[in-house]
Amino acid sequence: MAKRIEKVNSLLQEEISKIIFREIDFGKTLVTITNVQTNKNLLEGEILITVFPQKDEEKILKILKNNIYDIQKILNKKLEMRPVPKIHFKIDEGVKNLYKIDEISKRNINYDK
Repeated sequence: MAKRIEKVNSLLQEEISKIIFREIDFGKTLVTITNVQTNKNLLEGEILITVFPQKDEEKILKILKNNIYDIQKILNKKLEMRPVPKIHFKIDEGVKNLYKIDEISKRNINYDK
C-alpha cells in the first residue's frame, strides 16, 4: 500500500504542477509544489507549496483556494483513478524553516569575517 501512496503522491504532484502552470496566473511570483501527502485511504491530499517571494504566500494561497474547484475538476478528468483525492493547499513550513536557517547561517558567517 505504501508503494501505491508514493505513486499517487508523485502523480498528483506532476499533474497539479502542470494544471496550475497552465491555468493560473501568479504574476511574477514563483510557486512550487514541494510535496504531496495523501492519507492512507487516498481520499484527501495535502499539497505543500513554496512561494517566492515569501511575502506573497497569503495572496497565492487565496488564489489557489479560489481556484481549487476548477483545479480539482481538471484533475478528476485527467487521472484514470477513482476516487481522485480531494486536494488542499498548504504552505510547506519545512522549506520555510530551511530558509530561516540559511539566513541565520549567512549572518553568522558574515560576523566571523
